[in-house]
Amino acid sequence: MRNPCSSRARILLAALLAAGCGTNQFEAEAALEKKAVPLARETVAGGYALVTADELAGWLEQKKDLLLIDAMPAADFAREHIAGAVNFEFPREAMPSWDPAKTGGKSEQDLEALLGADRERRVVVYCGFVACARSHNAALWAAQLGFRDVVRFPGGIHAWKGTGRPVVKE
Repeated sequence: MRNPCSSRARILLAALLAAGCGTNQFEAEAALEKKAVPLARETVAGGYALVTADELAGWLEQKKDLLLIDAMPAADFAREHIAGAVNFEFPREAMPSWDPAKTGGKSEQDLEALLGADRERRVVVYCGFVACARSHNAALWAAQLGFRDVVRFPGGIHAWKGTGRPVVKE
């Protein structure tokens, strides 16, 4: 005959571990730190701000004047993107100098033309997910071109969909 108390204890322990208590809490925190610290370092080095999915949705609902740039390859953009976004591809790896081979053949002047003349206009960039550096490259280059209100949406299309928001599919 099984001891019902030990069975209940095992169930309680499993529930606590699943809820983030116990050693899994520490592992989850370490994993979060591995994503958060590089993101923070990129943000400081890039000289831009960050926005959450909820904040971006609010700006879009309020029809704030902003340019929303999806930094994914054109095929990914065509598959799905946030309504109102325009596409300008950037690479996943760091791009300290301009390389048209990494931007779908586009030049620095092409980016500047897309961004427009108003250096005060808010520019919001995103890619796929937090660990994807495409949006970092896009934000970095917009800031380097003199735009003063550059914002990165690091969660990208995955966070957007993860909050239940719709995407445009072509």
